[in-house]
Amino acid sequence: MARQPATRMLWPLVAMAVLLLSAAGATAQPVRYTSTNNRAVKQYENGAECMRLRKWDCAETELNKAAASDAGFIEPRIYLAEMYEQRGMSAEAMARYKEVLAIDPRFFPPAALHLAELEVAAGDYDAAREHFGLAKEVDQDPERRKRIAQGLANCEFAVQALANPVPFDPVNLGPGVNTKAAEYFPCITGDDSTLMFTRLVDDPSSPYGKQEDFYVSHKKADGSWGAAMPINSVNTPDNEGAGTLTPDGRFIVFTKCVGVDGTYGKGYKGLGSCDLFISRRIGDVWTHPENLGSPVNTREWESQPSMGSDGRTLYFIRANKSGKDWKSMDIYVTKLGDDGSFGKPERLGHNVNTAGQEQSVQIHPDGKTLYFSSDGLPGLGGADIFVSRMQPDGSWGKAVNLGSPINSPGEDNSVLVGPDGRLAYIGSDRPGGFGDMDLYRFELPEFARATPVGYIRGKVTDAVTGKPVEADVELFDLASGTLATAAYSDPGSGEFLVCLPRGKEYALNASAQGYLFFSRNYSVAQSDGPSQTDLDVGLKPVTAGEKIELRNIFFETGSAALLPASTVELDKLVKLMATNATMRIEVGGHTDDVGSDADNQKLSEQRANAVRTFLLEHGIAAERVVAKGYGESKPVAGNDTDEGRAKNRRTEVTVL
Repeated sequence: MARQPATRMLWPLVAMAVLLLSAAGATAQPVRYTSTNNRAVKQYENGAECMRLRKWDCAETELNKAAASDAGFIEPRIYLAEMYEQRGMSAEAMARYKEVLAIDPRFFPPAALHLAELEVAAGDYDAAREHFGLAKEVDQDPERRKRIAQGLANCEFAVQALANPVPFDPVNLGPGVNTKAAEYFPCITGDDSTLMFTRLVDDPSSPYGKQEDFYVSHKKADGSWGAAMPINSVNTPDNEGAGTLTPDGRFIVFTKCVGVDGTYGKGYKGLGSCDLFISRRIGDVWTHPENLGSPVNTREWESQPSMGSDGRTLYFIRANKSGKDWKSMDIYVTKLGDDGSFGKPERLGHNVNTAGQEQSVQIHPDGKTLYFSSDGLPGLGGADIFVSRMQPDGSWGKAVNLGSPINSPGEDNSVLVGPDGRLAYIGSDRPGGFGDMDLYRFELPEFARATPVGYIRGKVTDAVTGKPVEADVELFDLASGTLATAAYSDPGSGEFLVCLPRGKEYALNASAQGYLFFSRNYSVAQSDGPSQTDLDVGLKPVTAGEKIELRNIFFETGSAALLPASTVELDKLVKLMATNATMRIEVGGHTDDVGSDADNQKLSEQRANAVRTFLLEHGIAAERVVAKGYGESKPVAGNDTDEGRAKNRRTEVTVL
C-alpha cells in the first residue's frame, strides 16, 4: 500500500550497491561451475563481465542464454534472480529462485529466504511459510536466520490478520491536496483545519531529479481541502521533508539533510547527514530555520519528528552509523527544559523499538498514544503500522498491529491520527489516486483509537489599548499540577491555540513582560463531538490600581488551608513580583454570603493572609504585600445561584 518516502531518493544508489556486491560475490565462485557445457559457461562468464561493467541488458541476455543452454546450471539463475529482484521484477525473480531451489536448495542457501520474502510481498503467505521453513533448514548464517524467524512470525500473523480484517474505507483528500506527484507525511493542527504534508516535486537540478518540499492546505467550509500552497520561506532548492507542526500551527520541526559542511543546503549547516530544524510562523511569515543542535542532533541520522501537544516533547527517528545501517532506526524522545533547550534524547523501550527498523512516529495530541511503523514486529511483511499506549509508570505498552487491510504486504507508514482520535490520515499508492502516493483519510477501528482532545482558541491583547500581545500561554492539569500544554500567542495577531485531553480540569495562565498575568480555570468536556473553547485574554499593564483575579487559588471548604492545586498560580505570582522588583500588592480575600457576616469576614482575612504567607516564604519582602479581607461585602455576581456564589469566592491582587 504505502511506501517509505524518507529514504526513497536513496534507493537507486542502495540497489546499485547491493547488486554490485552480489555480482562480486558470484564472480568469486570457483572456476569449476555446476555446468560442464562450455557454451553455457562462456555465456555465463560474458554475463558476469557485463554485470561488472553495469551493462544490465547485456548481462540479462547472456545469463538467460546460459540458463537456456543448461537446465541444471545454477549460477546464471542466481545472478538473474538477484538482478530481477533488485529491478523490482518480482515474478521473474521468484521464477528463477524456484529454479535454483529445484536444482539444489543447499547450493545457494539465501535463495530460499529471498524467494520467501518476495512471496510475502506478493501476499502469498502459504508459499512463503513453506520457503521460510526450507531456509531455516538449509541456511545457517546468523543474520539471515534472524530474517527467517521474523518471516515465519509474519506469515503466522498475516494468516490470522487476513482471516479477521478490520474496517478500512480510505477516502482520497482530493485535488486540492493530491497531484500526480507523491504526497506523504501528513500533519494537522489541533483544530483540524490546517494540513501540512511533504510533496516530492520534480527538480532537474537535484542529483536525483526530484526533491521534497512542504505544502499547506486549509479546510474549506464544506469540509474539503483547499488548494495546497508551498511554504516558500521554509522550502529551499534543496531537500526538506518529514515535518511536524505544533497544535497551533506556529512552529514546524522538520528534517533537512545538509551535511556537516553545509554543502547540501546554502545557509544551513548540520551536525550529521540529516538533522532536525525548527522554524516559527509570525503572522504569515516563517522564520529562517535553525538547527536544533546537540544533543538532539548528532553525527548520526535524525529524521521524521513528531511534536507533542504540550509543545515541549519531541519524538523522532535516529539511525546509527550516519544512516548507513538502515536496519538500526529507532524512536527517541526529548523534552524541552525551562532553559529553552532540549534535553538528552532517550531511546524508547523494547515494546516499541526492535532490532528492525522503526519509522514514521506520531505522538497523538492526547500525549499517551503512539503510532509508528516497524518491520521488526510481526506483521504482513515490510513495515506495518502499530499503536502503543503509555502506561501509568511512563513506559510504553506492547505494540498492537493495526491489522489488515490497513497494513499490507508492502511498506505501510506515514500515518497521522487527528485530534478526535478516530479519523486518521495516511499516504498510500493504492490504485485510483491522482498518481504515485496520495493522502487519504479513514476511520480507525475502535481498538486503535486515541483519546479525543479538545482545544482552546484565544487572542491575547493589551486590556487598555486592545493591541495584540505576544504572551506565554500555559495550561496545567489541576489534579497533578503538571504542565499539560503551552504555546506562544502570535505577536502580530495575539492568537493562540492549545490542545488538551478531555475530561479534565485545567488552570490557564497567560503572561507577558510588563503585564499582570491572566488567570482562569477550565473543565474540558468529555464528549465525542468537537470540543472548542474560545477565549479573549486581556492583559493589564503593571500599573497602580490594576487588579487580577486569581482563579486558580483553592482552599479547603470553610478553611484557609491552601490546596496543592494552588501552587501553580502562586508560583506565577511569586515570579511576577520577582520580575517587577518595586511592585507592591494587596491580596484581597472575598466570600459568598453563605454563613454569618462575621464568619465570612474572618475567613476572607485568613485566606488573604495564607496567600501573603506563601509569598513571604518564597522570598518576597513583607513590606511589598498587604493582606485584607472583604468578606461578602464586594460581590461580583448574584449569590442566588451556585455559579454566582463561585464567582464571589475569589482572591484578588491589586497593584498598589
